[in-house]
Amino acid sequence: MLLKRVWLLASLALISAAAFSAVNAEEKKDNTPPEGYTAVFNGKDLTNWKGLVGDPKSRAKMSKEDLAAAQAKADEKMAAHWKVVDGVLVFDGKGDSLCTIKDYGDFEMYVDWKILPKGDSGIYLRGSPQVQIWDVALNNIGSGGLYNNQKNPSKPDKTADKPIGEWNTFHIKMVGEKVTIKLNGELVVDNVTLENYWERDKPIYPTGQIELQNHGNTLYFKNVYIKELPAAK
Repeated sequence: MLLKRVWLLASLALISAAAFSAVNAEEKKDNTPPEGYTAVFNGKDLTNWKGLVGDPKSRAKMSKEDLAAAQAKADEKMAAHWKVVDGVLVFDGKGDSLCTIKDYGDFEMYVDWKILPKGDSGIYLRGSPQVQIWDVALNNIGSGGLYNNQKNPSKPDKTADKPIGEWNTFHIKMVGEKVTIKLNGELVVDNVTLENYWERDKPIYPTGQIELQNHGNTLYFKNVYIKELPAAK
């Protein structure tokens, strides 16, 4: 009787462990957004993405016809250098940034990224540079800072990068001009104004595309999730 009871308890423990592992595996499944978020990258192809045409200022000056023609060329170039490999966006180090088809105003965003030694990249918010991604050894400064700021803080409050070759996770929140960033769960930018790189005398644009920037390096991105927020009042 005792042996049967031990066997039954052991079986129940194994079943519980298996169920727990299955739940965890489901929770961590790549390119599956958490509640309230939309997966901008579907893990299969470049749907929802486009090639880079100029910058916000130059695009605003283009006619509808000229912009469409330029976009077609940019999309062709984009497809030659950005690929999806095993559920991961991979950039070969050539070409231009990858841009969301949709423009965003206020939002929260999760994105996982990975770089190689001497990697240098970034994420443009509303088409403007940038949330920095790079090898800490390049400047002895961690990733996540608003690199192109001149008047407001440009460096992260701390270094929270994982070793080169490992996946990192950004949680970015942008409301109005203010940006808050967590890197691997650590607060590195706390409600800092993102300046308008393209027109320094103006505030950041109220809406714009999100861009995964290239800097001539092989880059990897996955789990790109966005939740749009009501416009700040």
